[in-house]
Amino acid sequence: MTKVLSIDLGTGGARAGVYDVERRKMFPLREAAYETRYPKPGWAEQDAEQWWSALLSAGAQAVAVAGTGEIAAVCVATTASSVVVCDRDGAPLRPALLWMDARATKEARDTARIDHPVMAYSGGEDASEWLVPKAMWLAANERPLYDRAAVICEALDFVNHRLTGEWAASRMNAACKWNYDSLNASFVPEIYAALGVPDLAEKLPRRVIPVGGTVAPLRADVAAKLGITSPAIVAQGGIDAHIGILGAGTVAPQGMLLIGGTSNVHLTHLPRQDDVSGFWGPYPNALVDGLWLVEAGQVSAGSILNWLSRTLFGLDETGQAALIAESASRVAGGSGLLTLDYWMGNRTPYRDANLRGAILGLSLGHGRADIYASAVDSIALGSANVVEVLKERGVSIERLVVAGGICKNPLWLQSTVDALGLAVQVAREDNLSLVGTAVCSASALGLFPDLQAASDALAVSTQTLEPDMARAQWYRDAMSSYRETTEVLTPLFHALSARQMTGANR
Repeated sequence: MTKVLSIDLGTGGARAGVYDVERRKMFPLREAAYETRYPKPGWAEQDAEQWWSALLSAGAQAVAVAGTGEIAAVCVATTASSVVVCDRDGAPLRPALLWMDARATKEARDTARIDHPVMAYSGGEDASEWLVPKAMWLAANERPLYDRAAVICEALDFVNHRLTGEWAASRMNAACKWNYDSLNASFVPEIYAALGVPDLAEKLPRRVIPVGGTVAPLRADVAAKLGITSPAIVAQGGIDAHIGILGAGTVAPQGMLLIGGTSNVHLTHLPRQDDVSGFWGPYPNALVDGLWLVEAGQVSAGSILNWLSRTLFGLDETGQAALIAESASRVAGGSGLLTLDYWMGNRTPYRDANLRGAILGLSLGHGRADIYASAVDSIALGSANVVEVLKERGVSIERLVVAGGICKNPLWLQSTVDALGLAVQVAREDNLSLVGTAVCSASALGLFPDLQAASDALAVSTQTLEPDMARAQWYRDAMSSYRETTEVLTPLFHALSARQMTGANR
């Protein structure tokens, strides 16, 4: 029996599990948390050493609970664009800039002036979350540290270096976040030079490995810490949500994976390059050869619901469950509130980091359940807006799999299905990225002909959830208000965002 260790470094902590490839079984998962600091509005940082400690802790516990040290491969998925600045030996020189850190908004706007064919893969400009704008910010604002840095990389590169002693990039991360030419398998230093960071290409991991390829053997000392007793390889992973495509079995075009969590991510493949303006991509060969990956999503989703229930309302888990139940009894939109889900900006289809959240129509007669239900409606409308705009761009979705924390919130899940207005497949197993990394390991070990074949064989089972057509009609009617209000309030949101950033820089 072939067993592999799957690890996911998420926003709040590390999760790990041992997967039995032949039995298609994941052993019980183990977790270890780490902290996030928010030094200023729009900034978010983590300690990369805590990532490593959490990985070792969760990984060792997962191996122990599986009852065997015979592990053939290890694969890691991480958040995208969580940027680490290191010396050549992999020691961090400053706190890592977390994926949601938006301090590089100006630098991201500057990328729009670059005229190069590779920029078309990202829709003509980068997002403030991505590695390149963050590197530009570091060069402009922390120049001595930038000059001292031997390596600027992502969380995945950092932990893979710790696992193997080798610096290697995932083709997925490079294609989607680094302005790497994944069609011709080459870096584009002229883009970096035009953006004022001509030496960035030399600071990035230069060896680029496709998802499901082999990075290197696992270091013996790390294997001992994890409790692994057999020789093992480290398989190349990628962005946690994107690796979930492999676990969901939505690799083929016209399939979509929607992961609802702290943020929402929508992922689909095109058979060829096409116009998907307003979205990220399409990226050639990012996950599998021959397909073009499209990224979409919402920066704030479950984070809004947690902010309301925990931070503002002060509820514990029991209180949150009661609030969800009470909110579910409300008729969709019955409170007369309209909420816009842009607490941390919009990822797609507006690609605007300076949009802000709003709750409109409040009166003294409204209560917590009204506000919570309206926030759920807004997040659901945001998800539906992504699919609707893709449809307007000529991209049809025939099979949609929903996964993530959204599946633990019945109101949010059903509202999203209703807003989409179509039957979806629900993957209730909370380990899609971990199954995806197991797919990567199985492919690297040569157990399947290719990555897609491994995905087809190992993808998780799903259940069909149908929309409530009466509620679906309300969401269709509400979509015009959602879009029109966004357009009208955009100038005000930009002014408020600028005021917030001015205050942050005082």
